[in-house]
Amino acid sequence: MSEVQNTPGHGEGKDPSAPPSPGLSRRGFVRNSALLGGLAALAGGLPVGTAAAATTSSTSATPRAGAGSAQGSVDIPNRYGKPFSVADDELFIFAANFKPFELGGDDAGREASRYFNLVLGDAIRARFPAVKLKYATWDYPIRYEDIARAGRLPDLIIEDPRTRIDRDLEPLGWVADLTADVQQAGIDLAALNQGAVEQVKSRSDGGLYGVPLFIDEHVMLYNKLIFDKFKVKYPSAGSTYDDIYQLAKKLTRQDGIDHYKGFMQHPDNYLALNQLGLYPFVPGASEQPAPADVKVSLTTAEWKQVAHTINQFLQLPGNTFTTVDDFFKGDMSFPGHLAMAVHTLSKLNAYALSPLYVEEDDAEDYAEWAKAVKIGVTSMPVLSSGSNAIYQPNTRAAFIPPQSPKKAQSLEIIKYLVSEEIQTRLSSYGVKAVLPTDAVKNAFGTAIPELKNIDTSAVYWGENAIVKNYQNTEYWDIPLYKVFRQHVLIDGMDVDSALTVAEQRDIPDYIRAQAAAGFTW
Repeated sequence: MSEVQNTPGHGEGKDPSAPPSPGLSRRGFVRNSALLGGLAALAGGLPVGTAAAATTSSTSATPRAGAGSAQGSVDIPNRYGKPFSVADDELFIFAANFKPFELGGDDAGREASRYFNLVLGDAIRARFPAVKLKYATWDYPIRYEDIARAGRLPDLIIEDPRTRIDRDLEPLGWVADLTADVQQAGIDLAALNQGAVEQVKSRSDGGLYGVPLFIDEHVMLYNKLIFDKFKVKYPSAGSTYDDIYQLAKKLTRQDGIDHYKGFMQHPDNYLALNQLGLYPFVPGASEQPAPADVKVSLTTAEWKQVAHTINQFLQLPGNTFTTVDDFFKGDMSFPGHLAMAVHTLSKLNAYALSPLYVEEDDAEDYAEWAKAVKIGVTSMPVLSSGSNAIYQPNTRAAFIPPQSPKKAQSLEIIKYLVSEEIQTRLSSYGVKAVLPTDAVKNAFGTAIPELKNIDTSAVYWGENAIVKNYQNTEYWDIPLYKVFRQHVLIDGMDVDSALTVAEQRDIPDYIRAQAAAGFTW
């Protein structure tokens, strides 16, 4: 997931602190003529079958014939001009919205497949030697729009279910209810992380569009060098926000010409993934309400409790919010001047200098910045003493487009991916698995040598919050950034007023504008 909620995905060269545009994202598509017109302008129109799939509800999409060429493969032209084709007998896996998947690809001819092959692909090929895999990741060399134009859909997609079902997969007609298929395949959802399972269900219109695979969990990183310099005790697992606030006050300070900040947590993600499992949409009479019938609620006592908790850090003098990347080097002038930050496991691996998680061109900078940071890791803060609720999970899940002729094979692969064997493998490569057995937990980071001297025992601490009251709602990627990054930090509003304005004006205006432009997210 991008570290900024309701903004375009990473890699666009945009300022992450800038307000998002309500226009079409680079992965955004729609169900109606806006999709067809936009793609027709780009490439002279879609194949008839793709157009039908793109404009059909995901629950009624039908398999499309004729995707294969006479030569037994389909070429997928792309912006890079790189030859890319999928043979009829290949099982096509496409992944998006997990940065490590993208590393290793550039314009010199390397495909971005390094991470996938090492962590998942090689194991899949060994387990299913008769299956010919074809893999690609967004956006090198292909994107969703390239795939849609060519008419050769993936057989299995790995994506972020929280925001991308409604923004990408559902508008293209690339999801369908897999409840019965998952049961018949013998995939035991009850054994998996329930926060991840419910998150997928909450975006699945009353069904189950995908199966969770892993979590790029949020943890709290702390710089031991700052704590040691000022002789402050390190934070521990289960610390409350009040505990961390007291530490932040001690560590937000000037020392000669050096200014240190105590704590940062991205306020957009804090609201969207909140630890009470609050869902902003009000249940109505349908799983797919008309835009005019979508209602939100951000002004309940629970929402106010959540919002006031983070606001104390945003108002702490000298602790001005910039970006959580400042734990290493972001917008602040110097690296290593932020004591604590809530960030993802993929960033932990990058800050530990694992080449699997650092872009080759960035390696020299990361190595230099690392000199100012000695990494400590613990759980993110909890709302109250005795609670063990952390964020709703930053999940990646597997989806099978209903048009795929290789559905049975894809289901077998998904079943393998949630087995203890592969979940242990995923955990060993530094992400949080969705199958929380002891063997899986104990394997965390063992395949990443750079984590050897970092205590990561808190990675599996706590329980992911479970989203609640999502039945009969439709997810829209609403501009929660307005609450803090606009109204509190720029406009100077108090928290309650910011929540009220977002609920009564910003979000309704956003939904009306999106609907008027033909978008359904």
